[in-house]
Amino acid sequence: MLIDGFPAEMFATNCWVIAPSAGEECFVVDPGIVNPDANRALEEILTRHRLKPVAVIATHGHLDHTFSIGPVCGARGIPAYIHSADRELLAHPERAFSVGGPLGELFIGLSFSEPEEVHELTDGVILSLAGLDLVIDHAPGHTAGSILIRLAGEEPIVLTGDVLFAGAIGRTDLPGGSASAMRTSLETKIMTLTDDYLVLPGHGGRTTIGVERASNPYLTSLGGDSDGSFSR
Repeated sequence: MLIDGFPAEMFATNCWVIAPSAGEECFVVDPGIVNPDANRALEEILTRHRLKPVAVIATHGHLDHTFSIGPVCGARGIPAYIHSADRELLAHPERAFSVGGPLGELFIGLSFSEPEEVHELTDGVILSLAGLDLVIDHAPGHTAGSILIRLAGEEPIVLTGDVLFAGAIGRTDLPGGSASAMRTSLETKIMTLTDDYLVLPGHGGRTTIGVERASNPYLTSLGGDSDGSFSR
């Protein structure tokens, strides 16, 4: 499996590029906020590995994960995938943030629109992209439409977006977030994965389910204070 990517300039959101191997098709996950967009950084990876992107997937609708979806899809004529509950955020990302909050300045003078082709995801759907079968697990809590992307096999991989980080979980105090939904997602979608799953999170470094099960306080206590104030 070929796994590459880069952190975006703002918020260090991980943009992941996944392919069976070099010289093949790939899919892109969460191209974030890069000036002017993520195409330049993405093109370097595609050229180096001789990859052809066939789709972009958003793990959820927050702007730091979707900012460059339109430009990336438009430049290559490829579709975008996002859970139905977060689709409106592609064109209206401001709806995911509190009015008058510190992130409001991100929207000054900017307008957003969906890519030409958007497919809505639902829980349990299997996508066949770039020669790989991807299982989509709906895991609300950070947003109503947060998802996990699982690649089962000899090298099991899960892209967790802002559901799970190394030592942390995503915040639940923004519009669309829910501490109780996050707890359920952790119990039913994260804790049920085997320890050997490689975790590719939306921010920070790689980890494994085994490491997080043993040491992540939000898993060992299944939520702790559950106030959503920890991490991003």
